[in-house]
Amino acid sequence: MAKKSVEARQKKREAMVAKYAAKKAALKAAGDYAALDLIPKNASPVRLRNRCQLSGRPRGYMRHFGISRNMFRDMALQGKIPGVVKSSW
Repeated sequence: MAKKSVEARQKKREAMVAKYAAKKAALKAAGDYAALDLIPKNASPVRLRNRCQLSGRPRGYMRHFGISRNMFRDMALQGKIPGVVKSSW
C-alpha cells in the first residue's frame, strides 16, 4: 500500500492536469510559450504516474485493468475478473 500522502498528491496532479488541459492546448496552438511557462509544473501530464487503483502501487501496473500485478493475481484467483482463469496444462 502506498502512503496516503502519495495517493493524495497523485489525485491533486490529476485534477490539475484536467483543469489546465484546454488552456495549455490553446496556448500551444497560439505559440505563446511565455504564458505556458506561467502554468504550474504539476499541470503537465508527464508528471503523472500510473498507479494501482486499489493499492496505489506504482510498479507492475497493468494498463488494461488499471491495477497492479499483485492485485490482478489476487482478484483473478478469487474469480472477480470476468474471463480470466488460472492457466493449467
